[in-house]
Amino acid sequence: MYNYIHIGNARSVVAFDTIRRYFEYKGYEVNYVSNFTDVDDKMIKEAAAEGITVPELGDKFIEAYFEDTKPLNVERATTNPRATEMIPEIIDFVADLIAKGFAYEAAGDVYYRARKFPNYTQLVHESLDDLENGASERVDDGDNAKKEDPIDFALWKGAKPGEISWQSPWGAGRPGWHIECSVMSTHYLGDTFDIHGGGQDLVFPHHTNEIAQSEAHTGKQFARYWMHNGFVTVGDENEKMSKSLGNFITLHEMNQQEDPQAVRFFMATTQYRRPIAYTHGNLEDAKNNLARLRSTYANFDYRLKDAAAGHNEAIEAAAKQQQVAFEAAMDDDFNVQNGIAAVYELAKLSNVYLNEDVVAKDTLVELQRLFATLLSVFGITFDEGDQMADGEIQALIDERLAARQAKDFARSDEIRDELQARGIILEDTPQGTRWRKERND
Repeated sequence: MYNYIHIGNARSVVAFDTIRRYFEYKGYEVNYVSNFTDVDDKMIKEAAAEGITVPELGDKFIEAYFEDTKPLNVERATTNPRATEMIPEIIDFVADLIAKGFAYEAAGDVYYRARKFPNYTQLVHESLDDLENGASERVDDGDNAKKEDPIDFALWKGAKPGEISWQSPWGAGRPGWHIECSVMSTHYLGDTFDIHGGGQDLVFPHHTNEIAQSEAHTGKQFARYWMHNGFVTVGDENEKMSKSLGNFITLHEMNQQEDPQAVRFFMATTQYRRPIAYTHGNLEDAKNNLARLRSTYANFDYRLKDAAAGHNEAIEAAAKQQQVAFEAAMDDDFNVQNGIAAVYELAKLSNVYLNEDVVAKDTLVELQRLFATLLSVFGITFDEGDQMADGEIQALIDERLAARQAKDFARSDEIRDELQARGIILEDTPQGTRWRKERND
């Protein structure tokens, strides 16, 4: 990592965290590996520009990654390996590919023979000729001069004077980008694992090359399923957000400007393969929808104070239907749009019931539990600010009610203003007055 992540990068993090959460909701134990590339050409260049070492640069931005994604309620991966921690394993992996004839050394570099691997284009669905034309645009003449074929890719790169390096059978150098990920994946997940994910821009060359080198090494299928998330686009032209285009906003900046949970909700409620159009209007829609869901959760807390003992079986059955609809949507390639629609229907059902004169406590407890559980799949949780007032605030609310009954509207307004100054918003309902914390949305 050589820079702060932008919200286009965060989209992938949120998408796969949501998928992981759904697996856990379904009862699976998930071994989630998210690796860090902590040495490559861009990092060497950036470290030199900042006057620090490559490891120092990696530490800086890996720490920033965790700090920036934590407000989005992203669960920590089971393991976060770094490429520099596995140099011996990488060297052994490359040596095996050479021994099997899939790779060759050339003046201190090692390249993979892409054409030797059967069905090299299985993931990208393009011809080798098209890929060769694309490859010629991404490498310089010096690289091509060393290669047997322009489509070949680097497994090991000889170090230039002064660069960070490790000793290998081919001289001092460092691993190529693709080989790092194959070694870390197979080390922590085995020769074959269930799901490999990433952005659509990684299909070729990165994931294509991972398959070729991994399966040549193990003789086994690398990943059973490949999942690629769509981009975040910006502007009227729906231009992809990226550092190279300079049209990005960092996640750190976004967290300072917006409620991070609203940003999470904005990204988590679009199906992972679809692009997300980042506009002010779309973000505002997400913020408003999340505010309504928060209000529903607070309504549960309020009505639990005067709920009667017992169940309402008809309401609980209707809620169960929405849970079934939610799971059917998520089981269909993680269709989060239909999944969140089921949550909205559950909120609607709940709010109608909450406005009845008499409500059953056990039913409210079950509705609130289900509501919170389904929203947790999207990474939305409820903190202490969503709970009912403490004694001090409740005392002011009671005093305001007494003032209104005495037609002392000046005092009533004064109390409302005092609470608002403390970030407390009052809502008068047929069942009485409740409060919620004002958010900086």
